[in-house]
Amino acid sequence: MAKHRITAARKMSIARAALGATVIAGAFGAHASANADSAPAPEQQITGQAPAADHAADHAAPRSRTNDETRISVTADQVLALARSQVGTSENDAGGGTPYQQWYAASRRAAETIARDGGRPADYLNAPWCAMFVSWVGEKTGARPQVGWDAYTVTYAKWFEANDRFGTLAKPGAVVFFSWSGSKDLDDINHVGFVVKDNRDGTISTIEGNTGNGKVEERVRPKSQVVGYGYPEYAS
Repeated sequence: MAKHRITAARKMSIARAALGATVIAGAFGAHASANADSAPAPEQQITGQAPAADHAADHAAPRSRTNDETRISVTADQVLALARSQVGTSENDAGGGTPYQQWYAASRRAAETIARDGGRPADYLNAPWCAMFVSWVGEKTGARPQVGWDAYTVTYAKWFEANDRFGTLAKPGAVVFFSWSGSKDLDDINHVGFVVKDNRDGTISTIEGNTGNGKVEERVRPKSQVVGYGYPEYAS
């Protein structure tokens, strides 16, 4: 999910923001595609002001609940294999219905991001889901402490940066952050996915959720649209 906030008045003018209930301090706007060919409008964030403690937690070193979770046993190949197995999964006409949105809405992380951004769990069910897809893959492979989790692409990238795991080299399994304008500012990030490989011709091959076709797809993207890469610490 990307970054932009909207007012309550704007929310009411967007059909897909009609989530059926009042949302704390605002809600999501129209579903935003990630089709680089048409330079889509950015995905949108639940509005609201995060308490300082929540911001601090977002940038804390990766932590997990059990000793088992701290063991780095998942490889980049395993993460990419699960991501690839999801290719073709599609949202419904309302921009929802994916397992990634359903999982995130019920997750502990949703409660944390609601405390930061406002809203309610049900808002994630029809929200732009590129970051939720990446988070889901990390969770289901057991690599969440390394891959991280968030529904907001800007905060997701800043988590990697705060943990000294953000850079400019495309590596298999890296989490890639895009800005369709070509900006290199983390605050301008629009979209996120996984790097499959650097094609050595100015492009990268990726696996992404919430693409322009509303699906999980394999794509080839120009590096000119890449803001940077987050580097999970994978097993060899």
